[in-house]
Amino acid sequence: MAVRTILRLGDPRLREVAAPVTEFDTPELHELVRDLLETMEAAEGAGLAAVQIGVPKRVVIFGVDYSPRYPKADPVPFTVLVNPEITPLGDEREAGWEGCLSVPGMRGLVSRPARIRYRGRDQFGRPIDRTVDGFHARVVQHECDHLDGKVYLDRMTSMETLSFVREFQRYWLEPDEADDGE
Repeated sequence: MAVRTILRLGDPRLREVAAPVTEFDTPELHELVRDLLETMEAAEGAGLAAVQIGVPKRVVIFGVDYSPRYPKADPVPFTVLVNPEITPLGDEREAGWEGCLSVPGMRGLVSRPARIRYRGRDQFGRPIDRTVDGFHARVVQHECDHLDGKVYLDRMTSMETLSFVREFQRYWLEPDEADDGE
C-alpha cells in the first residue's frame, strides 16, 4: 500500500483511454484499490481514477463524508467502480463547480447531466447498479471522464469561470462557503 504520485495536467498519460479490467478479485487489483484509497485520502479528494496515478485501467474510487474541498456537498458512499457505464436519465443538466487533483489550484463551472444511472463491478466482481443525482452524480461523471482521457476543463462551456482557488473563493463563493482546498 502506498500514496502514489498524482499525474498533473500536461502528462500525456492523462489523455489516454483506459483499458477494461478483465480479472477481478486479484492481488494486483486489490493493491491498486488500496493505493487509490490512500492517495485519495492523502490528497483530501472526493474521488480518484487509476489513470490519475498512471495505471491505464478502468477503475475509479469515490466517496466522501465531508471534504474541505467541497464543504457543502452531500455525502457520497465509498465505492470502488470497475468498468463503469454511465447513462444520463433525462435531459436536465446541472451546473456545478469542479476541481481536480490533476489540475491543482483551479476551479471551473461544469454543466453535467443532473441524474444518472451507473453500472459496473466492484473489485471482487460483484455488480453495482445505482441511480443518483446531485454531487454524487457529478463525482461519478468527473472520475469516469478520466477513463476516457478527459478532464473537467474539456467539459466547460466557457472558460470565463476558470479560476485559481483563491480567486474562486473571493469572487464566486458566498463568504460562508470559502475553503482553502486545492
